[in-house]
Amino acid sequence: MENRFFVSSSPHITDRESIPRIMYSVTLSLVPAAIGAIYFFGQRALWVMLIGMVSAVLTEAVLEKLLKKPITISDGSAMLTGLLLAFNVPAEVPWWIPMIGSVFAISIGKVVFGGLGYNPMNPALLGRAFLLASWPTHMTIFKTIPRGGTLSGIDIITSATPLNVFRQAKTAIATNANLITDTNDIVPPGEVLSQLSDAYSNLFFGRIGGCIGETSVLLLLLGALFLIYKRYISLKIPLSYIGTVALLSWIFGGTEGLFSGDPIFHVLAGGLILGAFYMATDMVTSPVTYKGRIIFGVGCGVITVLIRLVGGYPEGVSYSILLMNLTVPLIDRYSKPKVFGEVKKK
Repeated sequence: MENRFFVSSSPHITDRESIPRIMYSVTLSLVPAAIGAIYFFGQRALWVMLIGMVSAVLTEAVLEKLLKKPITISDGSAMLTGLLLAFNVPAEVPWWIPMIGSVFAISIGKVVFGGLGYNPMNPALLGRAFLLASWPTHMTIFKTIPRGGTLSGIDIITSATPLNVFRQAKTAIATNANLITDTNDIVPPGEVLSQLSDAYSNLFFGRIGGCIGETSVLLLLLGALFLIYKRYISLKIPLSYIGTVALLSWIFGGTEGLFSGDPIFHVLAGGLILGAFYMATDMVTSPVTYKGRIIFGVGCGVITVLIRLVGGYPEGVSYSILLMNLTVPLIDRYSKPKVFGEVKKK
């Protein structure tokens, strides 16, 4: 009777899943998109990813050593943060951009709050937001032409990404102006928009410019299917997020009045798929309730469309998720289900 065991009340549930297993599985799901990034943008994309991952792991190890905390780099979370940070930068950025972004993401976005599980915002997106605010030129000008495609996905204007071309065309229509192509030909903006709508295949397969990990919708969806199969993520946030973007861009995103927008373009362009399946579904920074996840996804969609259509940046995925991360405690409190047997007070 000297060795007593104190256990919690039943039921007792055992599972093989662990934090390292989940983190390495999510990293594995990103391998197709990483290979696609190297194929489309060349060897430089590989170096950006390696620098991002190594910097994140070393930063976490050094800070935990200085703070005299257990070293947790073996759980894979720092490596995943570095990879996601690298996915959110252009291929041609200087080598110090992914390094500084990863250092900021781990130190300010994670360790300062107490480590994994305590961070209120997605560390990788926080690192990207810091880079975008500090070095906007490096983060918003894309020069690396993807293999087999153009930066825009169309042949009329090849010097800008699809969302930038969309914004230029909308501005031209609003000011009753035309667009000048790379060959100095003057083209009506309506023709540009129509060609963007015809470029669905380029957007889907990744033959467009952009951040190295966000361009190929196909490869990102392959990884997302693996996560759904493993039940690491559910479809509540991604579907409500993507559905909201599609609906609002169809209603307000057109140039010929309401309900004239192109929802498919807005779903395929930019980092929506990467954000919806890999960033917004982060277990730490997303709601835990069914209703809360729907509210979270809808909120992300509303902010994304608002930034894309009337904001100063052509893309709004990162900021929308970060802003909604801050509302998660309130969403969880509001959407908390009623306790079984609880009588509603009058």
